[in-house]
Amino acid sequence: MAAGGAYRASIEQWRQQREAKLKADDGWLTLAGLFWLKEGENRFGTDPSNDIILPAGTTAPHAGVFDFHHGQTAVRIQEPGAAVLNGRPVSTAQLKPDQPGPPDTLTIGSLTLYVIQRGARYGIRVKDKNSKTRKEFAGLRYFPINESYRIVARFIPYEPPKVLAIPNILGDVEQDRSPGFAAFNLEGRQYRLDAVLDDDGKSLFFIFRDLTSGKETYPAGRFLDAEPPKDGKVVLDFNKAYNPPCAFTPYATCPLPPPQNRLPVRIAAGELNYHR
Repeated sequence: MAAGGAYRASIEQWRQQREAKLKADDGWLTLAGLFWLKEGENRFGTDPSNDIILPAGTTAPHAGVFDFHHGQTAVRIQEPGAAVLNGRPVSTAQLKPDQPGPPDTLTIGSLTLYVIQRGARYGIRVKDKNSKTRKEFAGLRYFPINESYRIVARFIPYEPPKVLAIPNILGDVEQDRSPGFAAFNLEGRQYRLDAVLDDDGKSLFFIFRDLTSGKETYPAGRFLDAEPPKDGKVVLDFNKAYNPPCAFTPYATCPLPPPQNRLPVRIAAGELNYHR
C-alpha cells in the first residue's frame, strides 16, 4: 500500500532523528572499547602494557587505575586535572554502574568511560567522539515506506506480568518483566510478539526476528518501540523497526529475540542491514 504524504513525511522525520541520534557525541557510533574488569587493579591508558588499552593519542600512556573489588569499582587518575566525573574534576572516585543506572561517567579528553554490569560481569565501556566507526559511518538504508506495515494490534496483558528470559550476545540471560503481548494479522495469518517495558516504564519495547533476518536485515533481529497500549490496542509500525547497536559496533551487548518473537514471516519494512 502506498504511503500517504503526511505519513511518509512522519517516517522520513523519524529516520532523520534516528540517524542524528546514532551520530551524536554520545551515540552508539562512538563506542570504542569494552573491557571486562578483573578483581584488583585494572590499569588504563594508551600504552600497550595496560590492562585497558585506550585509543592511541586520547590519554596519557598510563592514565590511571580502576580498582575493582566484589562488584565495586573505584577510579584513581594519574594526572591531576585530567579527568571529569559527571561534570566535576576528580582524582579519585567510586563509580556507579549502569544497572540500575544511570552510570557515573568519567570524561578524559574525547573519551567517556563508565561501568556496565552484564550478569555477574562488570566492564568498562569506552566511547570516543573521534571513533573510526563514527567518522566512517556510511548512513542507514531502509525498505520502501509501506503504510500497510503500520498495524493496529490487540494488546493482551499478562496478569500478573510474565517474566521473560531474554538472552544477549554475550551468552547471558536477563530476566525481564513483560506486561503482555501484541496480537496482529499479517498476510492473512495471526502472529504475536511479547513486549517488555521501555526505559520510561510505560512504553513498549519489542525484540523480534523475521524471515528477512540474515538476508536483507541484521541477522540477530531488530528492535521496535511502541506507545503505551490504549483501549486494548497498540500500534506496531514496522516502518520504524531498527537495528540494534551490535549492527554497528562489536562493543555493544545487545539483547536477542526470545524464541516466541521469531516470526515465520517476512517483514519487508524498516531498517536494512548496515553496510560499512
